[in-house]
Amino acid sequence: MVAREEESSVLVNEGVVAQVMLNRPQALNAINADMLQSIIFAFERLQRDPGVRVITLWGAGKEAFIAGMDIPAVADLGPRPMAEYVELGQRAMRVIETCRVPVVAAVNGFAFGPGLEVALACDLIVAGQTARFGLPEAELGVVPAFGGLQRLLQRCGVGAVRRLAFTSDLIDVQEALRLGLVDIVAAEGELNQVVNALADKISKQAPLALTQVKNVLRRAEEQVLLAGLRREVESYLKLYESADRQEGMHAFMHKRPPDFKGR
Repeated sequence: MVAREEESSVLVNEGVVAQVMLNRPQALNAINADMLQSIIFAFERLQRDPGVRVITLWGAGKEAFIAGMDIPAVADLGPRPMAEYVELGQRAMRVIETCRVPVVAAVNGFAFGPGLEVALACDLIVAGQTARFGLPEAELGVVPAFGGLQRLLQRCGVGAVRRLAFTSDLIDVQEALRLGLVDIVAAEGELNQVVNALADKISKQAPLALTQVKNVLRRAEEQVLLAGLRREVESYLKLYESADRQEGMHAFMHKRPPDFKGR
């Protein structure tokens, strides 16, 4: 079955190798609540299908996997709606992370903020030559809230987390490969072929064995991960009420440098 509603923020192709397409190319696939809800629905549905053996996750268009958070949609939310939004984002990442089958992120273009967090929730990351990665939340006066600090720490170590989170640096695909953030880099114009070949190879392995591999690996670090995820939520919500957060997000929307006061 193929979902093709024009207004849908997530499209799904089902099959042995299922495909989930994040579908807001006009907004560079920026994350909003509708997309998060749709991600949860798509992954919960696919993992109930016994015919699905691997899922590939894509961003529509050529410019971005996910360019970041939909800032205008959240900049003026009150504390309670913002808390609900952050909890929804964390739930969406956990649905990806705990999916019974392997999930491969196919990163084309920008994967910033929540975009990198979505990729980190996947089991493997394959990137094209134009891929760029970063956690620029400090420029907005906040911290990553969907598990980016925790999962980047597990994948790349504390040095990489400090560099990306302290500086808001946006790194290219070769630097991401060096840090261990990316598993495979596809040659120019070959992202589709590389991702599909990898997914096909995974789909031919014993599915029960792959599920157990995922379970073992996840449980090895899950206690630390879950505690860290809660701290991210608490830190984000604390910062959300700060003057610096308001300044950072409104400066972003008005395309001007922020003037942070440390309060």
